[in-house]
Amino acid sequence: MNTISSIFKIPELRRRLLFTLGMIGVYRLGIFITSPGVDRTVMRKIMADPNQGLLGIFNLFSGGALEHLSIFALNIMPYVSASIILSLMAVVVKPLEELRKEGESGQRKIDQYTRYGTIILSIVQSYGIALWLESFNKSSPHGDVVTEPGWGFRLMTVLALTTGTAFLMWLGEQITERGIGNGISLIIFAGIVANLPRALANTFEQVRIQQLQPIDLLVLLLIALLVTAIIVFFETAQRKIPITYAKRQVGRRMYGGQQSHLPLKVNMAGVIPPIFTSSLMVFPVTLANMKIPGMATLQDLLSPVGPNQWVYLTTFAVMTIFFCFFYTAVTFQPVEVAENLKKQNAFVPGVRPGKSTAEYIDRVLTRLTLGGAIYVSAVCTVPTLLQSGWSVQFYLGGTSLMIVVGVALDLAQQIESHLITRHYEGLSVSRGPSVRGRRS
Repeated sequence: MNTISSIFKIPELRRRLLFTLGMIGVYRLGIFITSPGVDRTVMRKIMADPNQGLLGIFNLFSGGALEHLSIFALNIMPYVSASIILSLMAVVVKPLEELRKEGESGQRKIDQYTRYGTIILSIVQSYGIALWLESFNKSSPHGDVVTEPGWGFRLMTVLALTTGTAFLMWLGEQITERGIGNGISLIIFAGIVANLPRALANTFEQVRIQQLQPIDLLVLLLIALLVTAIIVFFETAQRKIPITYAKRQVGRRMYGGQQSHLPLKVNMAGVIPPIFTSSLMVFPVTLANMKIPGMATLQDLLSPVGPNQWVYLTTFAVMTIFFCFFYTAVTFQPVEVAENLKKQNAFVPGVRPGKSTAEYIDRVLTRLTLGGAIYVSAVCTVPTLLQSGWSVQFYLGGTSLMIVVGVALDLAQQIESHLITRHYEGLSVSRGPSVRGRRS
């Protein structure tokens, strides 16, 4: 309680928190703005079908925007997909790799390219959604989703959904810059948490009609608490490599000789791998609904695939492990870390500076990433298998739980860092007059 009260006593932190909450409120209001030319009542009936497969995942991460046929139906996923593509290209395209090494100026250019890629992907995906919605007019028993199908509707849908995604991209950047936490992650977080009350209501309704026994509900609750505890443990776990600074004499003073450590997280990639994987696994659904030669076969293959199917879970686990290694390799360079340590006259005890240090750090990092990747893939798949065994009719499995817990931990750490910074500033101001008084 003291920490919560301290948050609102700091003007800057209070302003950032209120700004973040206000922007998330704007996002949630936009969920209920329907795209022109569609009947969202019919769409809600269609999405109520528990056998929606990957579209149910898409609806989950969009915070229910898909079933409302909102202008935010694409959510922020095109931005995530564009980030994946740019990250992959930075490994093989030399100019992008050089931009990444330029620091802040290069990162600004990469961010601009990501925005362009987001708009392009939004246009492609929104066009696919327009065709997908028109297909329901012939196949849905609930009625016509699109009131007036044709090119007019398709162009309007592309314009509305692309504009909505661009606005969410801007919203996320504003939260990151002027609020607190990572704006993109918070938007995904808000979309998942928004589905929680309805999911809980559906679960208790299953208990009421005796479709789910109370003992089964208790076991599911214990599993959720256990998985949450495991996530918190692994997300905060670190491997600390000891670092020693060599002694050097400057004038009559001796500097160095201090002991420090290089912290390496077990899951250095955080919640990025499951978000990347979810985004990529939803994208083929869009392609399958576009009238492109060969896409009809893809649609037939993907139609029975749902979050409880072994094909989906196996693919998800393999892709998550890959992205854990890939994202860690892109964001953390052992060679650069070893060079920086060498420039600072620092070394790992028992390891020669330079190439040997880089190889040692890389070896430790590979082992940590392997453990972290197995943990992430297990957390994202095992709870889903358990849920399917109890026939729970909502998807709030390990992936969404990991994203929620991971984003919440990151937000708490940023708030704590603001509090610590404010505490030290307060100490320096309060101690200043007393020190000068003693000297006088």
